[in-house]
Amino acid sequence: MNPVMPGRYTAQIDGPFVVFLIGMRVNRVMAFRKWWPAASAMPRMLETLYAHPEKGFLGGELFLRFGPLTTLLMSYWRDFETLERFARDPADPHLPAWRAFNQAVGGDGSVGIWHETYLVPEGGYECVYGNMPVFGLAAASQHVPASGRRETARRRLGGQNEPAVPTPPAAVAPL
Repeated sequence: MNPVMPGRYTAQIDGPFVVFLIGMRVNRVMAFRKWWPAASAMPRMLETLYAHPEKGFLGGELFLRFGPLTTLLMSYWRDFETLERFARDPADPHLPAWRAFNQAVGGDGSVGIWHETYLVPEGGYECVYGNMPVFGLAAASQHVPASGRRETARRRLGGQNEPAVPTPPAAVAPL
């Protein structure tokens, strides 16, 4: 488990990037043979992506919700071209899993899948992490203090304003 970083931080990334959200929802829990292959495919994909940074994957966070069982992978990519190339390359684990899902599940309603893609222009993002482990975009790029020109959301987006609430002092060492 990553240590908590006391204080306020943000992410710094140069150039445009892509936020890609993908997940599945188990609509029929008893249809284990339908949803388990889809659920178990994601760890293999992530192993490949972390082992091959040249594929354009910058990092991600995986989430699980119960009732109904739903997964979410929040991921960051260098650009849409590398994301699409990974999704369509027969040598990578996504395309075989996609084909298997369509054959096993198709439109029968037992398992839902979804994704959302956001193309983020350079400087077109802002984020803050208070008393958190290195997380999200900061884990996929650079984790930097949210101070000075990075202290407020408006400043992080290139504007000017004063903090509405004073920033608390940070502790010296991670917890």
